[in-house]
Amino acid sequence: MASAVAPLDPQAVAAVLTEDYGAARTLPAAAYTSDAVLDWEREHVFDAGWVCVGRSDLIAEPKAQTAVSVGRGSVVLARGEDGVARGFANFCRHRGHTLLGVGECAKRSTIACPYHSWAFNLDGTLRTATRFSDIPGFDKADFPLQGVGVEEWGGWIWVNVSGEAGPLSDWLGNLSSYVGDWQLEHLRLARSHEYVVESNWKLILENYLECYHCPSIHPELCRVSPPESAEALPHTGRWLGGPMELRDFAETMSLDGGSDGVRIPGLTDEQARQVSYFAIFPSLLLSPHPDYVMTHRMTPVSPTATAVECAWYFPPEAIESEGFDPSYATDFWDLTNRQDFSACEGVQRGMASPGFLPGPFDYRESGVYALQAMIASGYLTGTFERPPAVDLDSRQPTLADAHG
Repeated sequence: MASAVAPLDPQAVAAVLTEDYGAARTLPAAAYTSDAVLDWEREHVFDAGWVCVGRSDLIAEPKAQTAVSVGRGSVVLARGEDGVARGFANFCRHRGHTLLGVGECAKRSTIACPYHSWAFNLDGTLRTATRFSDIPGFDKADFPLQGVGVEEWGGWIWVNVSGEAGPLSDWLGNLSSYVGDWQLEHLRLARSHEYVVESNWKLILENYLECYHCPSIHPELCRVSPPESAEALPHTGRWLGGPMELRDFAETMSLDGGSDGVRIPGLTDEQARQVSYFAIFPSLLLSPHPDYVMTHRMTPVSPTATAVECAWYFPPEAIESEGFDPSYATDFWDLTNRQDFSACEGVQRGMASPGFLPGPFDYRESGVYALQAMIASGYLTGTFERPPAVDLDSRQPTLADAHG
């Protein structure tokens, strides 16, 4: 097992955690460039925490199963005939052969190993050790698949490989109170784009959590939403974020501010004048709009590359309307994504420069500060508690609850 302490200079990491906001410094470059750090994160972040692996549609019906990459390995997801989604480490209990290839799908009443044809029930118990000899003392009950934590929320499947992260509801905290009116589980996928961003996964999270950069690189975004309107909401889970306003003429985030969809049923008039941005540590960016919801789901490829799936979900009333086209939303955000990803890649290149030194935080980067404070504390202890409080009305964010 890897050390509980990340392979980084502890003094450089602790520079984020000073109580003097003006003296705080960003994480060292090695946090974004080191293979050893990413290996540590795969164990202590992506295996130890709750990770969104995709929509519940991955296993939409009883007996459906598939395999997904998570952390250091892969997981088989299977929906039982009781309708419950379960997950198992992707190896057979006989000789360790993978049960399904990542992305492979099946629909059957057992999870079958292709090597020696051992078959497991959808609850993970061994059903048949096919052609296995009559070995004294062999008991099928001793060889179930290794279970992992699986829960569903908002129409997505979440996996905790270690099984030690506690309930997903604790991880998400009070997020449902802010997004429940969007009825996320009822929205339907209209389109998705896949990107490979040549930057560390944390840089994408950080970029998402501040609009200090928006006037510099997002003229289209600033035209429909004033960057100074950002608000940070109180959080009790491992997430950060809040709403931004739409300009008076705009209905949603699009190039002209117009919507070709429909307002999501159940939203208040106030909610219909805002777009919110929630970064759920470590893998999902959730962006509710008045007429659609956008997500970015991130998977580290290497210390300097991240696979990003961007998806757009709309209410059935929009998708089923004649001639519906989500391009008004997807075109706007594809442009904005590319602007953001180019900036993240520029930061990644800068961090690789000899002599790179960590920098300060502007008060408009208090979300980045809170994220880095949580990460810095996790690097030093091996445990990632909720981020500290963020107050955009104060120019002195606090570390008062940095440890939950």
